[in-house]
Amino acid sequence: MHDILDLKTFPLDQPDTPAYADLVADCKNDLARNGMFNLTGFLKPDVAQQIAKGLEPTFASDAFTHSRQHNIYFRKDVPDVAVDHPALRQFETINHTLCADQIEGNQILDVYRFAPLANFLARVMEKPKLFTMDDPLACTNLMAYHEGEALNWHFDRSEFTTTLLLQAPEAGCEFEYRSDLRTDSDPNYDGVANLLAGQDMDVRSLTLSAGTLNVFRGKNTAHRITPVQGQTTRIIAVFSYYETPGVVFSDEDRIGFFGRAS
Repeated sequence: MHDILDLKTFPLDQPDTPAYADLVADCKNDLARNGMFNLTGFLKPDVAQQIAKGLEPTFASDAFTHSRQHNIYFRKDVPDVAVDHPALRQFETINHTLCADQIEGNQILDVYRFAPLANFLARVMEKPKLFTMDDPLACTNLMAYHEGEALNWHFDRSEFTTTLLLQAPEAGCEFEYRSDLRTDSDPNYDGVANLLAGQDMDVRSLTLSAGTLNVFRGKNTAHRITPVQGQTTRIIAVFSYYETPGVVFSDEDRIGFFGRAS
């Protein structure tokens, strides 16, 4: 893994060292302060470029185009809120998805299955253990966004999301987020409506570079990726880890996200 990951700067394979303890502490602080942490250059830039270039033919021939109108909840029915409430404003998301079973042998899957990465995430997130997903489609997804395409406002279903950016576009694709917009006990529909109307002054933004590992608490933090600008495609890997082993998606979820059940 030393050939593809910067394990000198980020010594995930040395859990008993002071450098590892310092890295965990720094990431915990960032997570508490910003709801996320970033390991910039975790995947070596030349490796990220090589992987992205190698994926172009597979994206062109095999990717599922996920295009849908949705609200911020990605749900048709939202309890206790009127169907015409501005918190249910509709947006469009478009991306092109490759599933894990379409990229067997790719170095991205080696990174996902790298046990020290899951162990490190568990330490930072203060979990007893994290497991890779058993789902052969959903465990790792690669997503491409072409010019004008975007991932629109949404909340994540899982507590945290782990992504690895392989290729950044020429412009656009800013990661915009509003921390703690809701809680598990308060959906704050009026606050959501203000956000979607562009009236929330607490929205923050950042731009990630290729090779960056981003870990983000997105369950109660609304977020989006703004549209790609220019001819360079944005390509990102999404890693799924869980606190229990054996997690798989339902056939309905697979069809909705990937266009197929198996």
